[in-house]
Amino acid sequence: MEVSFEQLKSMVVFAQVVEQGSLTAAAKFMGISRGVVSYHLKKLEEQLGVKLLNRTTRSLSLTETGDAYYQRCRAIAFQAHEANQQIEKAKQEPVGKLKITCPVNLGLQVIVPALNEFRQLYPLIELNVSLSDEVVNIIKDGIDLAIRGAPLLDSGLQASKLKTFETCLCGSPEYFRRRGKPTKPEELYDHDWVVYTPAANTVHLSQGSKSFSLSVQGAVSTNNAAARTIFLEGGNGIGRIPMYDAQPRIANGRLERILPDYHCTGIDVYAVFPPGTAESKKLRLLLDFLKTSFTRFL
Repeated sequence: MEVSFEQLKSMVVFAQVVEQGSLTAAAKFMGISRGVVSYHLKKLEEQLGVKLLNRTTRSLSLTETGDAYYQRCRAIAFQAHEANQQIEKAKQEPVGKLKITCPVNLGLQVIVPALNEFRQLYPLIELNVSLSDEVVNIIKDGIDLAIRGAPLLDSGLQASKLKTFETCLCGSPEYFRRRGKPTKPEELYDHDWVVYTPAANTVHLSQGSKSFSLSVQGAVSTNNAAARTIFLEGGNGIGRIPMYDAQPRIANGRLERILPDYHCTGIDVYAVFPPGTAESKKLRLLLDFLKTSFTRFL
């Protein structure tokens, strides 16, 4: 027996009559008249050639055939409801594009892996990610979010601190074989440094109430954090690098940490965005996700 569109409506009405307990209650629930409900029930029983309900002026009950049929009709109504709920969820799910810029090394080590996970959670959000150590003009370039390792300078933008990443002093085993390994801050003056030019050339160390600062210099300088680490591995001197860069290289023996009892100044990482965009649902989701994701790093 083929099922017509009209019969599908009657099946849903029948299921609601059983659910609500009366024709009147079902009519009110569905926003139709009692007469329309009665019409659908009568039409359905005529099409099927069986009696589905025992009805009196005060009560109704399912026949044995009606009970079995109700279970099927109820499943159809439920599936229709679930289909509508799925559409509503899709309508509310964040969609659109986010244009992001971040430093190269931080991007490769931290941001891009986090964005991979973010995309798994929100596949309807499209990402345009630019890795650059240059400080771009966010407004001019249409950037939604810039990741920066420095405090906000432009008062026309908004910023949210994501995390302070711990740093440490490192050098290669080969370099320390040639030059010796410093065991106290004063010995750092006698060493070469791989200088990271975007940062201040002063290194600050502290241990309890004691503090120590020195200006660093060396034969190698670079504006790229990834290149800095490679130069350190190549034995060109000592450098201050984030722990997320240092830990795997210390573990495999390519770098060695020095003065571990002294605390180095951390790297504050900020999310910078144009004014007003913080109201964007997809941007808020990304900011919250990055803050949570960064908790796995020192």
